[in-house]
Amino acid sequence: MVMAVGRRVRRVVGVVRASMVAVAVVVAGLAAGSAAPVVARAEAADATSRLEIRTATATHPFTVEIADTDAKRTEGLMFRTAMAPDHGMLFDFRREQPVWFWMKNTYLSLDMIFVRADGTILSIAENTTPLSEAMVPSGGPVRFVFEVLAGTAKRLAVAPGDRIVHPLMRRAE
Repeated sequence: MVMAVGRRVRRVVGVVRASMVAVAVVVAGLAAGSAAPVVARAEAADATSRLEIRTATATHPFTVEIADTDAKRTEGLMFRTAMAPDHGMLFDFRREQPVWFWMKNTYLSLDMIFVRADGTILSIAENTTPLSEAMVPSGGPVRFVFEVLAGTAKRLAVAPGDRIVHPLMRRAE
């Protein structure tokens, strides 16, 4: 039984590219004998989609992970040591509100782009300090925060007032 569980864990871990929390959930589910629903949740946690940042001069595509649950928002990009320059994480708070982030257990320096429900960029915190517990405020009510590698906002000339386009964002038109 233990050997069978071990093989199942290795197979699931090899198939599902998931965060440490998702892997722990898979292992716990296998130990309890309920692999199917747990694997489905782990795969959903790894779902990605496309997002565009539209500046005054260009449109920049990104592949994003969606953090739309308390657990996903809490973990965010913690413990990661690398990320592609055209990738990021989009945090969805489901309603506009002031938010604060910190970099505890986050090894990558990030740019945090704070975004209103309609996709308008409210503010940008550039080059955040890895592993810091200092609070990074949104500067006003936002529904989304888009985290990308530090230097991305400057490199792409992203500024407050520019727009992010993603299916989760309602149109202001």
